[in-house]
Amino acid sequence: MKRFYKKAAVRPAEGQFEILLDDRPVKTPARNALRVPTEGLGRAISEEWNAQGEEIDPRSMALTGLANAAIDRIAPNPDRFAAGLARYGESDLLCYRADGPDSLVELQSERWDPILAWGRRRFDIDFEVVCGIIHRPQNASTLRQLTHTVAARGPFELAALSPLVTIGGSLVIALALAEDAIDLDAAWAAATLDEAWQAEHWGEDPEAAAAFEARRREFAAGYRFLTLL
Repeated sequence: MKRFYKKAAVRPAEGQFEILLDDRPVKTPARNALRVPTEGLGRAISEEWNAQGEEIDPRSMALTGLANAAIDRIAPNPDRFAAGLARYGESDLLCYRADGPDSLVELQSERWDPILAWGRRRFDIDFEVVCGIIHRPQNASTLRQLTHTVAARGPFELAALSPLVTIGGSLVIALALAEDAIDLDAAWAAATLDEAWQAEHWGEDPEAAAAFEARRREFAAGYRFLTLL
């Protein structure tokens, strides 16, 4: 799409903040008003619009995309969306360990055990940790508590959590990051530990590296969106 506006801005609107293009309110793909809960998020989204060149590239507007998702996809039925994210707790990345080589086993324990320990303390739950990829069900009380924790969050928080959970493959990492138990670098390192180990030992081709970097940007955008709420 060709750029059709000169300047994007943000202004208060009914307790929220709406995005303007040349003083005209922006609409989401579903034709809802693009309004967000904080001025900081509104300004960040307007900066994405202002940074566009002669053509608009939606791939460079991650915060706008997350806001659209919160309004159009999540807000109409947040419980269903939350349940989808909570299901990642059934097969969380941190609970499935390698049985070798020793260097990978030790690295997983070093990076993942502290995050699981935080989850146990924070939510008063336990986790079934296994070697290999064969699924082992988590305790029903653990899943109930994780589901309750996710469902307590609003549509914009759920939108931010979505890339953190789905890209990282771990609900526990996403929750630890959301509650400042770990920082972004530690979360990404934990979520991509296996890939990074394999690349270090077996090499990495340019296409895989580009895909890895794209995922990292999307993961970071989810975290930034969360911090701006």
